[in-house]
Formats: sequence, C-alpha cells, structure tokens
Amino acid sequence: MSAAVVAVDLGATSGRVMLGYVGHDELRLVPVARFPNNPVRIVDGLHWNILELYRNVTTGLASAVREEPDIRSIAVDSWAVDYALLRGDRMLGNPFHYRDDRNAAGVEATHALVEPAELYKANGLQFLPFNTVYQLAAERLAGSLDGADSMLLIPDLVNFWLTGASRAEQTNASTTGLLNVHGGCWDESLIERLGLPRGILPEIVTPGSTVGTLLPRVAAELGAPSSLAVSAVGSHDTASAVVAVPAADQDFAYISSGTWSLVGVELEHPVVSQAGREAGFTNEGGVDGRIRFLQNVSGLWLLSESVRTWERGGESIDLPTLIAQAAAVTTPVPVFDAGDARFVAPGDMPARIAAWCTERGLTPPASRAEFARSILESLAEAYARSLEAAAALSGTRIRVIHVVGGGSQNALLCQLTADRTGLPVLAGPMEATAIGNVLVQARAQGLVARDSSLEALRSIVAKTFLPVRYEPAAR
Repeated sequence: MSAAVVAVDLGATSGRVMLGYVGHDELRLVPVARFPNNPVRIVDGLHWNILELYRNVTTGLASAVREEPDIRSIAVDSWAVDYALLRGDRMLGNPFHYRDDRNAAGVEATHALVEPAELYKANGLQFLPFNTVYQLAAERLAGSLDGADSMLLIPDLVNFWLTGASRAEQTNASTTGLLNVHGGCWDESLIERLGLPRGILPEIVTPGSTVGTLLPRVAAELGAPSSLAVSAVGSHDTASAVVAVPAADQDFAYISSGTWSLVGVELEHPVVSQAGREAGFTNEGGVDGRIRFLQNVSGLWLLSESVRTWERGGESIDLPTLIAQAAAVTTPVPVFDAGDARFVAPGDMPARIAAWCTERGLTPPASRAEFARSILESLAEAYARSLEAAAALSGTRIRVIHVVGGGSQNALLCQLTADRTGLPVLAGPMEATAIGNVLVQARAQGLVARDSSLEALRSIVAKTFLPVRYEPAAR
C-alpha cells in the first residue's frame, strides 16, 4: 500500500502544493494547488510578498488534507539566499528580493573585511552579488540587524510559521556563504570577522530530520492532526531537484532548468581551487552530504522577462507559438553572454540584449522569434561552457546530461544543448523538485527503505518517469 506526503515547492515565479504517493513500485504526484509568486516594489526596494505566499501555502495544504486525510508528513523547499529577519515571533519586514539593487554596498563591505579568494576557501561559493552574506552586510550597514534575534531562509520561515520551530536546513544554509564548505556547519570565525551577529543563525538540521509538528492553531486551520510532522528535505529547490535526476550512469551532469539554470555535477567532496573560483563555480550542499558543484547560469528568466516586456506593449504572447517560431528561424542569430550582469535585474530584456550585441559590432535580432532563438542559443552555449569547465575542474567524466525542471519541456533548448555539448540530453521529469522533496520524505517515513541511497531513490524516478532523449546533431 502506498501512503501520502505533501511537498510544498516554492519557485521564484510560482509555487505549488503536491500530494506525493510512494509505495512498492509506485511514485505518483497529484497537484493540489498552483499559485503565482510575484514580487512587490515599494519605496525601499523589491520585496517578496511572503504573507500572500504563505496564505497560498496554507490554503493548498488544507486542500491536500481534505483530499487525502492520511498524510504522513509535509516538507517545504524554495529558491535560495533570501530570508526574513525576526524578533521573537514577529517578522521585522517583508523579505527583500535577491534582484533588489541594495546588494552592491554589501559586496564592497564584505570584501573589505575578507578577500574574495579567502571567502571562497571558507564557503566554496561562486561570487553572486545577491548571496545571503552580501545581503546581510547590507543589512548591517543599514542598522537593520540591531533589532533582530533570528534570520530564517524562506523554507525555514514557512516551517517556523507551521511548527514554531526555528531551524536552518543544511542544503539551503549552504547558499548563504556563512556555512563552512568542509564541515557543513556555521563558520564561526568567518561570521565574527564579517561583524555579523552569530545569535541570529538557528540550529542546522539535515534532510530527512523532523523540524517539528503542526502548531495547534495551524492544525485546526488545515483540518489536520497536530501530530502531523513537518520534515526537512533538500529545502534548496535545486538540492531536491538533483535527488530526482533519473540517472542510471554515474557519469552524468545535470541542468536544473527554470528561472535560473543550475549546471553542474555531483561530487563527494568540494572543489575550492583558485581555478574553480575564477571560473565561477560554487559548492553547494546536497542531500546525504553530496556536493553540488555547479554554476548558476541565467536561465529562462531571459525569455520570460522578454515576454513580459512585449506584453507591456499591449500584445499577448503565446509561449509555445513563440518557441515554434524560434525553431523555424534559419538565419544566423547572435550568441550573447547570458551571464552578463546587465541581465540580472527586471526590465526591458530585448533592449539590453540588442545593446549588448551593438556594443560588440553584432547585428541584434530583428524579430521576436529571432530574439527567442538568440536567447536559447546563448543559454545552450553557456551550458556547454559550464559543463566543459565542470568536468575539467572536478576531474569527472560526463557521458550524458540530465535536464530537469520546467526547461525540460522546451524541446528546442534541449536539442540546442545536445548540439552544442555533443552529448545526449535526457529531459525530464519536469516536476523534479517536488519529486525529490517527496522521496526524501518517503525515506524518512519508511515508505521506502530508510537506508536507501540516492542512487536507489533515483532508480525509482527512472522507472516512473521516462525521459525524452535528444541526440546531438552530426557535425
């Protein structure tokens, strides 16, 4: 007999609540709720509408309980780096969005105290101006940390509101820049040198552990028993997505493709060489102590932000039609640097791409279809460069690329990735993050063997979700 757990998966543009049924030779997801996740700009900057997000989470959880009363546990994952500051039970303000422009001062202040090379040796993180360590430095400069006694990353915040337990899940904590890359614990020396208050950082828990049970008032609101457990999983959404890579071969790379593209390989130990730092690679925590050695590459954000720009002009864009038109483009299109910092902030993406091309003497795309094709060609080229570097820096061999997440449904991008890397691409599952979330819960609840390895969990995915294979075009 199968049993159910609930995965709450919060992405940077949308969220979902999924029932996951796991049993002997069964792995099944049932969508319960989907909702948008739209930031809000107010006078002091760009924020997440976390209260609206939480309301949608609890509404979705209540629907899940009505649909399946026998739920074994709940777990939450989300995007990385962003957080709320609290004093006692009270949140001190809506969390800032990582694309807010306040972070530049935090970067400068951090590097004045700890040189970038030394920082990399300690935390193993690729330099990204929105890493939590830089956001907290900006808070310190503004005096915003003075009234706080805790900092909770987004999934930890939702868990706190559900259970009253203040914990930090390890895979997501690894994205803050404050976790020691070798020990998986808060780096006390680094935190002290950066002038950050150690007391705001909660106890770290690992995937598979229990955070707590539902607060009585939350249980009553959901119609659930107060004994219902809230579990820790790979609460960084990419950590959960990598669990669900249906890999039959050890020599694989992954691309978790969505708003961002997380491109890399899975290792047993971090790589913190100078070459790794200069190449922009990060060492993030994975489930079961694995290391996700990867680059954060700009993803389908480039396309979605372009579509938003065009729709602000009054036209409606059908994305599948646009992709089909892009696939039909036969004229050469420019390949631009998808990682250029100008493409991080919201705004007129087509104008920025055109400006990048013009500055380099390239002819910009002339139509929306050409812009879309240029974006996808540029992403595929970025993936190829990242994977070549990942293999060289880590000493691993890559035989196949697994693309999971929403981008696995983009056939043109998958084929271009195969063509530019010269490697087969296996696409799917689309809901990899929710699947990984469910499987780690299932293991903790004994719905699969409690000593199941990641490879055993992945074999369940491979039996259930048949990927689409893309072979590289003959050269």
